[in-house]
Amino acid sequence: MFYDSDADLHVLDGKTVAIIGYGSQGHAHSLNLKDSGVDVVVGLRPGSASVAKAEANGLKVLDPAAAAAAGDVVQLLVPDELHGKVWEEVQGGIQPGNLLLFGHGFSVLYETVVPPKDVDVALVAPKGPGHLVRRLYEEGTGIPGLIAIHQDATGNAQKVALAYAKGIGLTRAGVFETTFKEETETDLFGEQAVLCGGASELVQAGYETLVEAGYNPQMAYFECLHELKLIVDLMYEKGLSGMRYSISNTAEYGDYTRGKRVITDQTRQEMKRILAEIQSGEFAREWIAENNAGQENFKRMRSEQAGTQVEGVGKDLRSRMDWIDTSFAE
Repeated sequence: MFYDSDADLHVLDGKTVAIIGYGSQGHAHSLNLKDSGVDVVVGLRPGSASVAKAEANGLKVLDPAAAAAAGDVVQLLVPDELHGKVWEEVQGGIQPGNLLLFGHGFSVLYETVVPPKDVDVALVAPKGPGHLVRRLYEEGTGIPGLIAIHQDATGNAQKVALAYAKGIGLTRAGVFETTFKEETETDLFGEQAVLCGGASELVQAGYETLVEAGYNPQMAYFECLHELKLIVDLMYEKGLSGMRYSISNTAEYGDYTRGKRVITDQTRQEMKRILAEIQSGEFAREWIAENNAGQENFKRMRSEQAGTQVEGVGKDLRSRMDWIDTSFAE
């Protein structure tokens, strides 16, 4: 673990950091670094809607190739599926001795990006969404993060990467050291089997079970989706045992006796298959092929899920909840 005392922000003195992309993570990294006194440029294509946003926040904006050429440290913060195309644009500007950074190891591990041997390559990844990275920084705290050194051509890769991590506020909370392989494979597995794929499918299955049994769809929404946040917050703050301590004895008994009937040995075997597909590169090849084909299946599934009953009921209920931020375009 690394903390503020382990990182020297002055390592970035006289250096320019180029952030390629200005989405959730890109805007947070750029603004936090700027507020930390680091010289920052943002790489965006001309005509991008994000150009005006970045400039309004006082950031210098260049096209991606020019930004990369200006940067001593270049961080790629565009979606994974765009890394290969963006790399074609920016690689000419990456000079020997530069530090090439990533927020996720996917493109390096699966070789959609192959960095030259004479540059440092590292990962600095907050373990949370960009808006939280920004908000906690502004509040004087930070979010935990990961660091990994994939290639150390100069011998200074870790020192510069830690300075970057400090600049965006991660060392305030603590930075774990990992590898590109470990970060990518555990991240993909967590998303697919638990956090996104697993949780989304469990919520929808529970909702549909109640509605098909004749219960009010609004009640089903509250019980299977809305209240999930309460439980996750307890897990986040207190762990599984602390969550169980905080719920009723009835709920705790139902947890112990019924949970394994939902997550069965067959479910666990399927989890192992999912992990094996990630480890072998099968998932990566599938996702890369999907993007090369224009994302037809991906867009169809997105549309289908947006049209489910639980989404319609939820949208209506959330519109009446003044305490929920509904700025996300539904």
